[in-house]
Amino acid sequence: MPKIKTSRAAAKRFRRTTGGRFKRNQSHRRHILTKKSTKRKRHLRPHETVAAVDSPGVERMLPYG
Repeated sequence: MPKIKTSRAAAKRFRRTTGGRFKRNQSHRRHILTKKSTKRKRHLRPHETVAAVDSPGVERMLPYG
């Protein structure tokens, strides 16, 4: 059986945690930051875990992750 290709786009966006879940960065932190409050930007800093319903899709895109 041939190897499964990893989705390179997903590999750049998600990392697997030690518990087997996936972590991701939050959106809205790339540009147009001057109009966003410091509090809003600060709360966008930490990593979030991928929702349970989305995890199977990420799992398929990262078979060896």
